Amino acid sequence: MSFDADAKMKFLYALRSHGVTDARVLDAMEKIDRARFVKGLFAERAYADMPLPIACGQTISQPSVVALMTQALDVQPRDKVLEVGCGSGYQAAILSLLGRRIYTIDRFRSLVAEARTTFAEMDLPNITAITADGSHGLPEQAPFDRIIVTAAAEDPPGPLLAQLRVGGIMVLPVGQSDTVQSLIRVTRSESGFDYEELRAVRFVPLVEGLGQD
Repeated sequence: MSFDADAKMKFLYALRSHGVTDARVLDAMEKIDRARFVKGLFAERAYADMPLPIACGQTISQPSVVALMTQALDVQPRDKVLEVGCGSGYQAAILSLLGRRIYTIDRFRSLVAEARTTFAEMDLPNITAITADGSHGLPEQAPFDRIIVTAAAEDPPGPLLAQLRVGGIMVLPVGQSDTVQSLIRVTRSESGFDYEELRAVRFVPLVEGLGQD
């Protein structure tokens, strides 16, 4: 299935109707074809604004949520970005058009391997995909200008807050259950962290340790 003009127009209209106004984000969402990240039975729904299942019991988030999280993250061209929860690789691909260097980690080796293949096929050389426990972040590459987490924790994990540079932004879902979660933006200042609640969301939980593929 190709990202034809009609599908693209409806796709972008859905994003704008959800409050996505940042021109750079809309441009990146238009350029990265979501169908490259949706396999098998669900490929025909690649341009629908809905989450879809992927391997290892994970999901690819709905495009409007990807776009809203990316907009809230406010990635600048020189930024080094950490994504916790690579999944299909779709969010990292979007980020790769906005920032300088993207590190994306996932607890499932098979998801990371497949995402690496997709990134190579799409010629996105500024993404590094790593199998790791996302709750610990990536301390060897810290600090990061931006951090995005695509799984929900009860609170922003301490190791991730520590890896955010002063002036940096982290966007993540938080909540104690899979039915009540809030998307928040955390900004680090010289004196601490400022928290802003953005909207209600629903994500898979952030799980410690490596996954069993």
